[in-house]
Amino acid sequence: MDREFYEKVSAWFEEHKEAMVEDIKRLVRIDSVSRPGTDDAPFGRGCVQALEEMLAMGREHGFHCENHGDMVGSIGEKEKNWENLIGFWNHLDIVPTGNGWENGPFDPVVKERFLIGRGVQDNKGPAVGILYVMQCLRELHVPLKHELCLFVGTDEERGMEDMEYYTAHYPVPKLSIVPDSGFPVCYGEKGILEGQMVTQDCVSPQVLEVKGGSASNMIPDRAWVVLLDSKDLEEELEKLCGQATEYNRISSEKVPGGIRITACGTSKHSASPHGSVNAIHELCVFLKNMTSLSEKDKELFAKIGKLTREYDGAETGIAYRDEVSGQTTCAGTVLAMEEGHLSLTLNIRYAITAKDQEDMAALTAYGAANGCDWRLERNSRPGYFPKEHPAVEVLTNVYNELTGSSAQSFVMGGGTYARKLPCAFSYGPGGMKESEADKGTKERLFAPGHGGGHEPDEALNLRLFVEAMKIYACAIVALNDVEL
Repeated sequence: MDREFYEKVSAWFEEHKEAMVEDIKRLVRIDSVSRPGTDDAPFGRGCVQALEEMLAMGREHGFHCENHGDMVGSIGEKEKNWENLIGFWNHLDIVPTGNGWENGPFDPVVKERFLIGRGVQDNKGPAVGILYVMQCLRELHVPLKHELCLFVGTDEERGMEDMEYYTAHYPVPKLSIVPDSGFPVCYGEKGILEGQMVTQDCVSPQVLEVKGGSASNMIPDRAWVVLLDSKDLEEELEKLCGQATEYNRISSEKVPGGIRITACGTSKHSASPHGSVNAIHELCVFLKNMTSLSEKDKELFAKIGKLTREYDGAETGIAYRDEVSGQTTCAGTVLAMEEGHLSLTLNIRYAITAKDQEDMAALTAYGAANGCDWRLERNSRPGYFPKEHPAVEVLTNVYNELTGSSAQSFVMGGGTYARKLPCAFSYGPGGMKESEADKGTKERLFAPGHGGGHEPDEALNLRLFVEAMKIYACAIVALNDVEL
């Protein structure tokens, strides 16, 4: 690595850091949860607004920008050489805010070295960062062998219909890099199964409302049920909720027509659920032990409780591990009531060599044996980029050289645009090593379960983020030696 060039890049980013943060804030102020079919927009007015804001930003920085069907935007040259183009793919849609924010999710604020707001990590911050990388290389007059273009989508968190639309109607780059993972190169992604396990029997009229979670790819931090008020129920809740050691995550309150029982958990991304506390499980364990509920209701909530007590798929018979990608995970993430039936969304990240048809058959068989129906919603098959491609080694070496690391390329459970594009992989900007000062600041600013992607008080470490963008600039130059 040319250290003199790195120093030039470093000086440029230090000079433009404040402007980059302000541009990230512009996007974070927009509620861009993908809501298909609302406001006469493919994924809702918020997504279109975020897309237009990003394209306006691109024009301000001197690039040619295009809006492709209010779903995907491109920022680069007007005339593109697709056979020699490196595309960088980010998304502007976000997961729902969830609960427990100490700071407003759409009121971005910098506290010490952290920028806080929904989407700062995933994935609005990196989208703006790549725009600045492209500007940096242009202003430093760096000769590049390959053309660059930034693409931004608006439905990554929900189902990637934006990518299905784009790839069906427009050319794609020769090589695509997705800044939506940890460093160094993520060359493979597990498959994703989503669907609902729905109880065949209905709950009794005593159960008025059931709700848990807000998105399939988030471990829920809240779940609640509203029960018809009765003297027996009030007395039992007063007794049980006083047992602080056993049911300290449960609270109750009177609401019009009944009593709401709420369970609290800790949210995480469903791709790496271990270590979280699933609020749906906490609620169901509490309900199945209540004497004031009918036996049938307790039985139905117990079914949901069994499906949410672990994250490896052992309950449903789909537990599997391979050497390439590790353990299949299975998380119950959204609980609802459909005409009296309990419905639990399962978000499954299956190992690359797992057989998806066998998993779906196992889920159907489990449902039939346990009084439930399995309803498949989507199957996004695994993504894999050849680990032997020279770009993998080059970009991994750039990261290791600039950080003093010895990290290896890897496979992850998260799903990115890479799985929807030919010749694509993920590369950072997460996973940078924190200093002791970073760790101390995080512990002081954020409660457990806060500060991460898909968590309340989502935060971006600005010091590490700027360093990551410097790595990106150097990595793009290093790709001059790679044939696409």
